[in-house]
Amino acid sequence: MKKVLLEMEDQKNSYEQKAKESLQKVLEEKMNVEQQLQSTQRSLALAEQKCEQWRSQYEALKEDWRTLGTQHRELESQLHVLQSKLQGADSRDLQMNQALRFLENEHQELQAKIECLQGDRELCSLDTQDLQGLLQNQSLQLQEQEKLLTKKGQQIYYHKF
Repeated sequence: MKKVLLEMEDQKNSYEQKAKESLQKVLEEKMNVEQQLQSTQRSLALAEQKCEQWRSQYEALKEDWRTLGTQHRELESQLHVLQSKLQGADSRDLQMNQALRFLENEHQELQAKIECLQGDRELCSLDTQDLQGLLQNQSLQLQEQEKLLTKKGQQIYYHKF
């Protein structure tokens, strides 16, 4: 009986030892799993933080894209308005150039007429001067004839009396 008790005691010690070793392994595994869990939780937290940063950047970029789209449409609208104004300005420029060419031609024609009229005026002026000279000569001749006639008339009057 003692022997059985000793064997049982040995078995009990052996089981206890094996149980301690198993418990030690389980505790080590538990600690490893807990460390892995903590590492995974940290990684998850970092991943969620990065995900939130990416989401925030995505939303900001989406808003920027909307703003750029709006600005693009506004600029296109302004471009169309400016193109329309430019076409109007080109049309007015063409009309102004045509009017300028017309006025330049008219100016040349008027300049030619002025030169012609100035030539005519010079001729008329010369003719007028000649006529004035003739008139003055005739006037002088008439005055002299009147003087002569007056003298002759006086002489005739004196001879009669």
